[in-house]
Amino acid sequence: MVNYPKLFGRIYIFEGSFILSKPYTKSMNFEILYTFMIATAALSISPGPDNIYVLMQSMVNGKKYGLATVAGLMTGCLVHTTLVAFGVSVIIQQSEVLFFIIKLAGALYLLFLAYKVWRGSASIQFSESTVEKKSLGQLFKQGFIMNVLNPKVSIFFLAFFPGFLFSEELSNVIQFYVLGFIFILVSFLVFGGIAIAAGYISDYVRDNSKVGLFLKWLQIIVFIGIGIFILFSEK
Repeated sequence: MVNYPKLFGRIYIFEGSFILSKPYTKSMNFEILYTFMIATAALSISPGPDNIYVLMQSMVNGKKYGLATVAGLMTGCLVHTTLVAFGVSVIIQQSEVLFFIIKLAGALYLLFLAYKVWRGSASIQFSESTVEKKSLGQLFKQGFIMNVLNPKVSIFFLAFFPGFLFSEELSNVIQFYVLGFIFILVSFLVFGGIAIAAGYISDYVRDNSKVGLFLKWLQIIVFIGIGIFILFSEK
């Protein structure tokens, strides 16, 4: 039986016969985590099919139905986080070149998304007539399925997460899960706010035509900024 040492405030990482006993907080780059949180918040605010769907559910059925949809969407993110965490972690261990190729492809994908947003319309459309009445459980399930079965989410995570690894000592799998939980928490807060303030948000967007243009350029800037950050970030 292996006797693992106990010490409050420290994490011991076993690598072969060596034990790294440095406090884990000292090995973490919090500036990267703060940048990741800001980028996640900006992306969550930007108009997209998920937050528009949450907004419509709240407007038609009520706030708790919007929150049920948010819970389903965020739970689905755990599946994509797991796929990316274990898949990319293996690649990082196998080859520096492959990891760089993933980062390059991710950066180019984000720049492509910025281009698509630039080519698209700045208007935000609401269609309440297409929203069906469903139970809280049905909306949670639908939000979960919408997220899990959307391959674009995994592709986005694959493009987004590798450039934000924040520690030289924590395992890559743990780092991906930390990023995943931060992404879920920040997105839940933003989407939850959209669900709760749905009526006010929809009225404000309808009365202020420049809101769509502002959010469009915010999304473009965020996509380009993250793409550049990922491309020049260290492993």
